[in-house]
Amino acid sequence: MKKRRNLFLMGLLFVGLTFNQACNKTETVSNDETETVETKSEAFAEAVFDEIQEISDQAWQRGASGLKAGFEDGSRLGDCVTITIDTISVPRVMTIDFGEVNCLCDDGKYRRGQIIVTFTGRFRRPGAIITHTFQNFYVNDNHVQGTKVKTNLGFNADGFMQFRNVVAGSITMISNGNVISWNSDRTRTWIEGFQTPRWMDDVYLIEGTSSVSSTNGRSVSRLITNPLRRELSCRHFVSGTVQITPAEAPQRILDYGDGTCDNIATVTIGDRIITITLP
Repeated sequence: MKKRRNLFLMGLLFVGLTFNQACNKTETVSNDETETVETKSEAFAEAVFDEIQEISDQAWQRGASGLKAGFEDGSRLGDCVTITIDTISVPRVMTIDFGEVNCLCDDGKYRRGQIIVTFTGRFRRPGAIITHTFQNFYVNDNHVQGTKVKTNLGFNADGFMQFRNVVAGSITMISNGNVISWNSDRTRTWIEGFQTPRWMDDVYLIEGTSSVSSTNGRSVSRLITNPLRRELSCRHFVSGTVQITPAEAPQRILDYGDGTCDNIATVTIGDRIITITLP
């Protein structure tokens, strides 16, 4: 009888351990899925506000020179974009109008609405201040709002032109209605392609900080620990790491890769590595 009782207790213990391991595994998978969704959304917001500078720079080049759509390689514009430059007002105003319906741009993203750009000088002029605001502006049906202010800091000690970019904005995600509030202060250094008129050979290194909160309760601070490398020949950051510190969760590292042009990144949390596909 005692032997049967011991066997019964051992069986219960085995079932309990197995159930606990299954629960832990399920919880880990659930956490991974949540982290994937949140990190992808924040990476999308990061890319959207970063590329605003490229859009306005390319729009100025096209509008001022009369270039036609498709002429510039590496462009984020498209055939359906209308560019209007008011050179009489002070500061000057450029309106980049993607239309009222989705416009498929040369970089593969759909945009609609307007980017309103006010500027005290051309983006290559040291000291120029360029402010971007949005009017019913959407990227892949995600609603973008707020302001981005770019200041040309001139050339650094290494002879590279630098820009300071300050963003106070938000993006309403079409997938779930979540509103991501994005605030950042970053330096963008133009390390390649400055001497040529082509976009495709331009390369930037981006450093700085940002803070992110969303209506689902998530709040994180972000610090670029290795500069994000933006090559205009690629639609995504090709390398660089971001240290992400949530308000009530372990720190994690977002890694954009080894320089290969792709949409794959990894998130490391403790000893776990999660691979994500960027939007």
